[in-house]
Amino acid sequence: MNTTTIADLNLLWSKLLLEELHRLGVQHVCLAPGSRSTPLTLAAAEHPGLTRHTHFDERGLAFMAMGLAKSSATPVAVITTSGTALANLYPAIVEASLTKVPLILLTGDRPPELIDCGANQAIIQPGIFADYCTRVDLPTPDLAIGPQALLSQIDHAVGTSDGPIHVNCMFREPLYPQAERTNFSDYLTPVRHWLQSDAPWSPLANLSQQALPTPQQCRDFANGKGVIVAGTLAPEMDPHLLLSLSEALGWPLLADCQSQLRQAPGVIHHIDQLLHRPDCRQQLAEADHLLVVGARTLSKRLLSFIDSQPWQRHWHWLSHPQRLDPNHKPKQVFVGSLELLLKQPWPQAPHPLWCPELQQTNAQIDQLIARQHQGGPLTELSAMRHLSLVMPEQGQLFIGNSLPIRLFDTLAAPRAQSAPLFTNRGASGIDGLLATAVGVGRGTGKPTVLAIGDLSLLHDLNSLAIARDCTTPMVIIAINNDGGSIFNLLPVPSDALRQDYYRLGHGLQFAGAASQFGLPYSNPDNLEHFDKALRLALQHPGASLIELTLPPEQSAQLLIELATQVQDAAAH
Repeated sequence: MNTTTIADLNLLWSKLLLEELHRLGVQHVCLAPGSRSTPLTLAAAEHPGLTRHTHFDERGLAFMAMGLAKSSATPVAVITTSGTALANLYPAIVEASLTKVPLILLTGDRPPELIDCGANQAIIQPGIFADYCTRVDLPTPDLAIGPQALLSQIDHAVGTSDGPIHVNCMFREPLYPQAERTNFSDYLTPVRHWLQSDAPWSPLANLSQQALPTPQQCRDFANGKGVIVAGTLAPEMDPHLLLSLSEALGWPLLADCQSQLRQAPGVIHHIDQLLHRPDCRQQLAEADHLLVVGARTLSKRLLSFIDSQPWQRHWHWLSHPQRLDPNHKPKQVFVGSLELLLKQPWPQAPHPLWCPELQQTNAQIDQLIARQHQGGPLTELSAMRHLSLVMPEQGQLFIGNSLPIRLFDTLAAPRAQSAPLFTNRGASGIDGLLATAVGVGRGTGKPTVLAIGDLSLLHDLNSLAIARDCTTPMVIIAINNDGGSIFNLLPVPSDALRQDYYRLGHGLQFAGAASQFGLPYSNPDNLEHFDKALRLALQHPGASLIELTLPPEQSAQLLIELATQVQDAAAH
């Protein structure tokens, strides 16, 4: 095979890959620059059906792709070159694997003869992501391997995976084709009908696994006092269906902040605060049956309560088969959609809530929070409460890890309609949060607000480069308490250790970063100014940065005071 044919065949295989992925649902492709991935890059650049996103930092690129996949509910392709470029994808791949986000990595690689021999930018790439990815290790493009083999291999990988896929693509040089291209008509003869259609070569039928209860199991389960816990649920799952189930059974619905129901009327909003109160724990302990719906929950206090109870029947309803129980409780796991859950033979007539006092206490706690943190001085708590009240329901909210997500879970106000909420709570890292939020915004084009801690933003500062390219409102609320203030709530042995090894105060501000990347910037010093800055940013066609500069110890003190007030209220 001459060098011209090698370059052209590299490109042809890449075009076949991208076209088949497009037919399988890929709409977005994220690309980082590099030479060894040139055939893939050229194929992506020429494809009329793909929306392309670029970034110079592979770590941020992969997190942006994950955000795109989450908000668009479609698989997203990522193209990188060889060497440490793909190693930088690892944090996002771990998160995507744990939360079942469909990323498809297309990584350029050296051919076999250039591996482990001192060749430049060559590492052993197959299997680099261990069990976090489905592996597809392609050989170097070869006329002896028919195009149908390539297409069917991709179809099988996409059809059988419910998380990330790593397609490793070995390319020999030359990588850059000439203007005059090789004619591959004979080679493509086996797929001529595919070329004339827009359907995948050999798509697998829907392989979604289902494991459903019997009618008798449902009748037995519904007979008694129970509790429903809504864990992590994606917006497209239509989590509001659980409100109907709660009414039918007469069971309280405890809504995690990642369930899309945290602010919905009729649910128990303040789970963590309720469990501070002995009377509420005692009342919930009257339940014999527990139904957990969805993936991970945030509250350790809730997990501890679930672990402490001798449930007669404990069900977990999931959209994918997963092992999600660090307490290792005996339970029955079912797999299916929320629609299937609602179609089970539950009671037809609504039952009255067996614990109306719980709803009353929940309302009282929200009133307490409103009195203390709705209005007044600007604090982390009042800012998060205010955000929950004024966030447009037509937008999207992304809450960062560590303290911000816990503040939202504690303080978010009930309201009739609220915006979809996104998080990265698989591995719960503080890396890539800005990039993921940018991807979430690009995936739908809706106004997006990110609430992020200062260390998280510093960790992902490169991603301001992709934020500045946003064409719809992308509001970055940087909660700057000068370090990791969540450690103020943890039993670190001494304040000196906490400051020197955990909080890592830095004394930095973000005005310079906003200026460097050309973003509108504000630093409000009271709640009224924060409200004005937020409303202006939501009208700006692009990214804006709002920095809230707050005392390092304040949030921990206020949260401890709130918990004490909740407990004291039970005694009166």
